[in-house]
Amino acid sequence: MARSHLTLAALATSAVAGLDIAGAAPFGSRSNGDFDSALLTGADGRHWIIRVPSSERAESEQSADLLALRALSAGVRSRLPFEVSTFAGQTPIDDTRAVVYEFVYGSRVRIDSLRAGDELAASIGRATAAIHSLPSSFVADSGLPVLTSAELLRSAVTLMDRASATGLVPASLLSRWEQAMEDAALWQFAPTVINGALGSGSFLHSGDEVTGVLGWQSLAVGDPASDLYWLLGAASGVAETAIDAYTIARGMSDRQLAKRARLYSELEVAKWLLHGLQERDTEIVDDAVQMLGRLVDGAQDLDRSLVHNTMPIMAVNEVEAMLDARRGA
Repeated sequence: MARSHLTLAALATSAVAGLDIAGAAPFGSRSNGDFDSALLTGADGRHWIIRVPSSERAESEQSADLLALRALSAGVRSRLPFEVSTFAGQTPIDDTRAVVYEFVYGSRVRIDSLRAGDELAASIGRATAAIHSLPSSFVADSGLPVLTSAELLRSAVTLMDRASATGLVPASLLSRWEQAMEDAALWQFAPTVINGALGSGSFLHSGDEVTGVLGWQSLAVGDPASDLYWLLGAASGVAETAIDAYTIARGMSDRQLAKRARLYSELEVAKWLLHGLQERDTEIVDDAVQMLGRLVDGAQDLDRSLVHNTMPIMAVNEVEAMLDARRGA
């Protein structure tokens, strides 16, 4: 049974010494059943969020998020152009704990509201670039995962093999994934600090600017493309707008970034299929199979190759003509 916002407010006063609460209201949605949450207003006008996990999965996510927030020191946060949640206190309740955070202001980004060329899409790209530009040493020092490109490739291959073993993935799609994983150039990238769980709901905004990023439970050093694949679910051109802004902000070019992002996006469907089979949920399995079919159709219609781009090979006469033109210039 969901805990009321008044019960949560009482817990918050136990979690944070000296917290004087002037008001409380329900916060978020109970539809996913992950947390009981409330928005609290202090007597000084400041706002706080209290969350109590309502499942083992949510409790594990909350613990990982707290570990990441502790790793994000004041010095690290000063490098980010947006706000990050701050742990304020906790108190035990039943077999879990209630955790209080300082409130991060802003409205959640809705993926269906993003459009190509929008400044908000560009701001998301710049915010993501800021995360990826953080020094990786603090992640390693905190004992969080630090993965190499070879390890990330092996993980992708393992996922593909597990999905292939189900017999439910179209052969053309498996061939497409295999070609991508055998393409050495695609995996020649420098791992960066990643949030690891980004989606539209991770970003808070005010107007056209990102004001905060939530959900740091998967903080690690990994493939920057894994923080960008979710943009492919937005309207046409949004991913390009965000990635262009991202590339400019980082001041470097990873030519295969967009292709790996598309691969990760497709592999998410494979994860969904495996999840459905593990849970023995026929609705999820059927949904995943339909999504895999749409991936095949989309790849054929748009000729979205996952292998790296190569420069066109010029004929001898074309090379000679180019050299003559340069000498003439």
